Amino acid sequence: MNLLHRSPVLTAALAGALALTPGAAAQGAGPVVLAAGPAAAQALAANAPDHDDPADHVWSEPAVAAVTLTGSGATSTSSGVTISGSTVTVTAAGTYRFTGSLSDGRIVVNSTGTGLVRLILNGVTIADSGTAPLSVVAADEVMVVLADGTTNRLTDPATYTTAVNPGAALSSAADLTITGTGSLSVTGNAADGIASDDGLVIDSGTITVTAKDDGVRGQDYVVHTGGTLGVTAGGDAIKSDETADAAEGYVYLAGGARTLTAPAGDGVSATTDVIVAGGSLTATTGGGSTTAPGETSTKAVKAGVSVVVSDGQLDLNASDDGINSNNLITVDGGALTVASGDDAVHADTALTVSAGTVTVTRSYEGLEAMQTTLAGGTVTVTATDDAVNAAEEGVNEMQVAPNAFIRITGGTVTVSGGTDGLDSNGILAISGGTVIANGSPTRGGGEGGLDSNGALTMTGGSILATGLTASTSRLPSGGQAWVAYSFGANQPAGTIVHLATASGTQLASFRSTRVFKGVLFDLSSLTRGTSYRIYTGGSVSGTDAGGGLHLGGPLSGTQVASVTAGSGRA
Repeated sequence: MNLLHRSPVLTAALAGALALTPGAAAQGAGPVVLAAGPAAAQALAANAPDHDDPADHVWSEPAVAAVTLTGSGATSTSSGVTISGSTVTVTAAGTYRFTGSLSDGRIVVNSTGTGLVRLILNGVTIADSGTAPLSVVAADEVMVVLADGTTNRLTDPATYTTAVNPGAALSSAADLTITGTGSLSVTGNAADGIASDDGLVIDSGTITVTAKDDGVRGQDYVVHTGGTLGVTAGGDAIKSDETADAAEGYVYLAGGARTLTAPAGDGVSATTDVIVAGGSLTATTGGGSTTAPGETSTKAVKAGVSVVVSDGQLDLNASDDGINSNNLITVDGGALTVASGDDAVHADTALTVSAGTVTVTRSYEGLEAMQTTLAGGTVTVTATDDAVNAAEEGVNEMQVAPNAFIRITGGTVTVSGGTDGLDSNGILAISGGTVIANGSPTRGGGEGGLDSNGALTMTGGSILATGLTASTSRLPSGGQAWVAYSFGANQPAGTIVHLATASGTQLASFRSTRVFKGVLFDLSSLTRGTSYRIYTGGSVSGTDAGGGLHLGGPLSGTQVASVTAGSGRA
């Protein structure tokens, strides 16, 4: 099944990412860079719309049917309610207000007609020893309203004894909406906490879910747009798993606050898209980034087609990848912080950052994709291996990958790798922004701040590369001029380096954050063939260009070398 055909966001990106003849990447082809902000709205519009209708949130109070739960039974005068012992069954569309508790009972919705079934939970506590405490067997659509100021609890048993077993403590065979400003605590001892076989929308409420398996699951989609959602799950915390329809199987998060804990599963998992347009998402999976990843997927965010972040705050702590997509990742807004025991942000095909903030505090590899475009925003990456890596499946890592690239056209990019800072198995092209690439402080030769199997081009921006080797790539003979210098011995972290003209005008300065030996400056103020001077000591001064690089300012320190722009290595 092809899950990629329906999204204009994906189609536009894949047109550049996949429709490449060998060598096309080196000729300038690439995925479309989206303007800041619209990616989430575009991705959502390309999916099937959710079922939630504003009209469903309005009802007539006189038409509300009262149902009182009495501990071992219930009472109601409504013709749409049947009561058999401790089982209360709603058989028709309408609005029903439930109060009280059932110590061993259940609410069942079995409405075969058309129309919405609206259940108002007004301080309800239900536990059942044999099956789900609230299940929808049949309905056109169901809404659960959490009454203002109330606390509601649903608990199922560890083992179901009924002939037909629902899959969750709150289980629905129909589209399900949860709304209202009250609170709901769901304990799924048998399997899932909240699950819908169709779509699931949560737009408000304070909801806490503890589940043996998945916490919150909507087969067609999960939409969470308000309130607070706390999930602790033995499986995945939030999940949409439709596979038959390429426009479904997505998760959309906008507004509200989510705190997810999944020791043995993923935080957010979608067959197609995970779309983040606002609110906050805090996810801890697999025990966090200090835990070695195992065989089971414990990614904080995982999607089969695309992950899109346009707004909101994400704080991800995963033993596995922080964000993983089988195809595309787009960040055009929001604030993303990732600590990962593996790759922080991994896309099989293309990764694009055009706005927002991406901060990787811990990772094996920081950003990884076949094609990475950094066009704006602020990107800061710390990794024990490559900070940013572009590789093409099926191509040996020592060969030139014809379709792989790293392109930096804008923003502020500061990367520190345990091996390479920027590592492309294809081309590495920098044409704008501020780029600080720190390579290995312990390994030189084949590891550096800049490392590419294909061509390295530097045609714009302000670039600083350091490492025991600043650049393993052949430095370009064209484009913007560069200055390279290799010290006679390793320089300690904290060393201040200045670049100045022969007449003593400071062009740039920085304070190193790690051990280095080689340094490379590539600035618009440099002229190829002109002599410049390297100084150390003194103090950093000038205009902060980002990432610790300062431009201009008064010169200080002691001269250690004279270098000529466009010649030498570092």
